[in-house]
Amino acid sequence: MKAGPGFSTLAIHAGAQPDPTTGARATPIYQTTSVVFNDTDHAAALFGLQQFGNIYT
Repeated sequence: MKAGPGFSTLAIHAGAQPDPTTGARATPIYQTTSVVFNDTDHAAALFGLQQFGNIYT
């Protein structure tokens, strides 16, 4: 009898689908050194968690 994926595997990969173009299984990590904000109000909303978006702290 074949067992299914273990808890640790499911905790990391459950719900993720392979990329249809590349076949990559893992969710990509985007390495970047800077973020552009529209203006200071936009930055304040992001860092205040009032708006969804990318921030670095």
